[in-house]
Amino acid sequence: MKKADLELCYMSATDVIKNFRSKTISPSELTKALISRCEEVNPSLNAITESHFQEATEAAKKADKKYFNSKSSRLRALEGVPIAVKDFHSIKGHRTTYGSKAFEHHKADNTAPTVDRLFKAGANLLIRTTTPEFAYSGITRSPLWGTTKNPWDLNCTPGGSSGGAGAAIAAGMTTLADGTDGGGSCRIPAAFSGCVGYKPPYGRNPGDREHPLESLLVYGPLTRTVNDAALMQNVTTGKHVADQASLDENYQLPSEHSSVKGMKIALSINLGYYEIAPDVEKNTKDMATALRRLGAKVEEVDVGWNWGVLDTWYTRWEAAFAGLVGDLLPRWKYEMTPYCVKILEKGLEHSAVRLYQTNAGRAQQWDSLAPILEKYDALICPTTAVSSLPHTHNEDGDDLVINGKHVNNYLGWTLTYPFNNLNWCPVMSLPSGFGDTGMPTGLQICGRTFDDATVFRIASALEKARPWVGTRPPI
Repeated sequence: MKKADLELCYMSATDVIKNFRSKTISPSELTKALISRCEEVNPSLNAITESHFQEATEAAKKADKKYFNSKSSRLRALEGVPIAVKDFHSIKGHRTTYGSKAFEHHKADNTAPTVDRLFKAGANLLIRTTTPEFAYSGITRSPLWGTTKNPWDLNCTPGGSSGGAGAAIAAGMTTLADGTDGGGSCRIPAAFSGCVGYKPPYGRNPGDREHPLESLLVYGPLTRTVNDAALMQNVTTGKHVADQASLDENYQLPSEHSSVKGMKIALSINLGYYEIAPDVEKNTKDMATALRRLGAKVEEVDVGWNWGVLDTWYTRWEAAFAGLVGDLLPRWKYEMTPYCVKILEKGLEHSAVRLYQTNAGRAQQWDSLAPILEKYDALICPTTAVSSLPHTHNEDGDDLVINGKHVNNYLGWTLTYPFNNLNWCPVMSLPSGFGDTGMPTGLQICGRTFDDATVFRIASALEKARPWVGTRPPI
């Protein structure tokens, strides 16, 4: 691929729109370059379930005309910007498989509210991205689509469940991508793939009738820059008739932020109970040092959580998952991912009383975090405990060792799901550096409930102090 075309592929959405408006580049030029990039690298990555290249090309031509003929005030926020949509989000009339053979030929009869808003803002559907079956895992592989690989190292996973999105953003296959986050599914791929992943507070973005995962699941962006995440959020936020929990407030994030000087930020390396690899710990502390140099006061705190947090999340996840697709087991059990089957079977065993009792665990968890967020503007911690995992990683195994200690293969390596128990807190993962093997690592920023702006303010400051834009995988 020509260097100029590759530069187009990695251009931020914010810069893309500026160049569209100044007529320096056209939507058609960008779309053509991205199609070439997808064709070049996807055979190695397997991040795409379906491509929409012809439709995207035609849509780009229409966007060309709008930029040529229209006044800037008439152009939509994402006019002509290519986007990848996760194969977990419904698009009316399009196949949505959730990575499962049970839905191999399923066509949606509605479009997910957030996706609909992105399209109505002018975003141009380029590709659909891979997910593990029913988005159940932090490792992106499925019976239907196979294994997705990390562009930084093809032996590793890009994370999950929005792993196809993370890989596509990191590899320059799309300008924007969307994801979901019920246990870290935007943030894990962001950490492993070296990009930005945002879990908005529950209610900020409307949910979908097809995925009644109570307050665990939210829809969010995966992008290369903090401002691109804000750009998507400003389009998807707000009340929607499909989701009674969606907030009336049309919450808009600024493109420019004040400095972090004078802010108080709490630092936790392990949230009280994780084993953290030394390279991840070092990068986390380096980010804290960067904030101190910018004038913020960063203090290490004891969050005081324990493995009971995992039990609380597990119970809610298993029950919600079983309620969603548990009726498929009799017909599809032997064509499902084994660990997916295990989660469904456990979920079907939970009583309503047991599920209700998890509220006590969530309250106890909040009782530990609330005083910290009352004293500090935000909490920072690693996104994952390790810089990478092989794409062959077995969620049901017992072979994962960190610091000489065996940890839970399914979730003992990610510090993301605790915040889904407290899903009214906004949390972003952004690149924190590279581990000992050259793989990206991530930092989480957790804000006070519904305080998205502070999370973006801190993230923007770190992006300027320790820029990652321009650092690209070797693929």
